[in-house]
Amino acid sequence: MIDQGKIILTGGGGLLGGELRRLLPEMKAPTSMEFNVTDFDQMDTYVRAGDYELIIHAGAFISPPLIDKDPARALEVNIIGTANVVKLCMRHDLRVIYISTDYVFKGDRGPYREEDPVLPVNKYAWSKLGGECAMQLYDKSLIVRTSFGPNEFPFPKAFVDQWTSRLSVAEFARKLVGLLDQDATGIVHVAGPRRTVHEYAKSLDPNKPIGELRTTEVNFNVPRDTSLSVDRYRRLVGRTEGDETMPAGKEVVK
Repeated sequence: MIDQGKIILTGGGGLLGGELRRLLPEMKAPTSMEFNVTDFDQMDTYVRAGDYELIIHAGAFISPPLIDKDPARALEVNIIGTANVVKLCMRHDLRVIYISTDYVFKGDRGPYREEDPVLPVNKYAWSKLGGECAMQLYDKSLIVRTSFGPNEFPFPKAFVDQWTSRLSVAEFARKLVGLLDQDATGIVHVAGPRRTVHEYAKSLDPNKPIGELRTTEVNFNVPRDTSLSVDRYRRLVGRTEGDETMPAGKEVVK
């Protein structure tokens, strides 16, 4: 297992960051004031002061409605900031894992494989794809496409006609930690089974009443199916879903 003290996490104050800090308590999780992705010189000074091997880049401007109102901020943080992280890793020969989204796909026919064509559904997803483009220029990068949410479903209703591979943030964090020693590069999908959002919501707490909602009942565009194929992830960790006994493997993802 990689030395936790040699890992830098961006976005440590977010939903995923909290779970990762619980699983990897010795990992460095500087605040955005200490490690601002829009300030390359500040990040460079931070890295020079330590001994690091890996950056998990989970920090991002993630609200689609707010990004529609302020796309310049998404450009600065999600695209330019991610490019800065890539340049930093190039300078210091660090591995980097970039957390991306299933919304880079059009959403009309899941489950999507890593090599399937992308067509983002909104400006948030375009900004995350911009980050992916920067990552693709660096040979020691791994792009992780996923969808995750709070450990408790936060809404009273869920779509019965939208398909997803969403995971709880706790489950996604555990799966992500399982990739840290694989030395994988390229793109990998880390996700759960294909199911409706309503089925996903019920899986978090079978006893909690969750109402049914249809995509035609809302006034915004909802992709029909952004579910993801996880065949490559299964090969990387050396086991099938539900089998924790098989030895982990090593595979470069291209």
